[in-house]
Amino acid sequence: MKPIFIAGPCVIESADCMEEVARELVRLQEKYDLDIYFKASFDKANRTSLSSYRGPGMERGLQMLADIRDKYGLRLVTDIHESHQAEPVGRVVDVLQIPAFLCRQTDLLVAAARTGRPVNIKKAQFLSGIDMQYPVEKCRESGAADVWLTERGNIYGYNNLVVDFRNIPDMKRWTPRVIMDCTHSVQRPGGAGGKTGGNREFVPSMALAAKAFGATGYFFEIHPDPEQALSDGPNMLYLKDFEQVVKSLI
Repeated sequence: MKPIFIAGPCVIESADCMEEVARELVRLQEKYDLDIYFKASFDKANRTSLSSYRGPGMERGLQMLADIRDKYGLRLVTDIHESHQAEPVGRVVDVLQIPAFLCRQTDLLVAAARTGRPVNIKKAQFLSGIDMQYPVEKCRESGAADVWLTERGNIYGYNNLVVDFRNIPDMKRWTPRVIMDCTHSVQRPGGAGGKTGGNREFVPSMALAAKAFGATGYFFEIHPDPEQALSDGPNMLYLKDFEQVVKSLI
């Protein structure tokens, strides 16, 4: 199975940022014959602090994503947090993503599945890979065209995540498309004084370890200047460094 790459800024910040990232993704897609999806969130509903930037909202955000699709020809991934978002989001994007903390929310999974779009379910930080059988079954029994699973580490408190790479082959019991979230897995949740910290220096190693365990996709948050990013900056890759990581995986 050819690996897929899902990449983009954490949250929609500006059209200029999105276009800079999209241009680089198109260049890499053409240079290396990659299977790439552009990902950005129109709303980050699970930020640490009430004062944290969440995004432009669904209506404006979907238009900005559609502009990227129309101008650059990239397929789109974005996440939904509420059931009523599934139908309008499914009209615009190619893959609906279910956030990790919400992966057991039956109504959300059913609504996403009924759009007919592939559904990428991120494994909850409190579940094992084997536990993901049940979210997959909820989607398939509700008519999902395809179901993907994404590993992003487990949380034990104390602002840290641990990745058990055995989750990748465990989740491949339920679907052949298992993706490694190489940037969220190096987060320090809530560990930066009211916002999430992270250790981006470990991202390339996370990706290579996931490849060794049989991952069939890779998820990266990338940004032209992560130090100025409005969400998840400490765990995001610099856009200029993304090509080297991709080369190591192919």
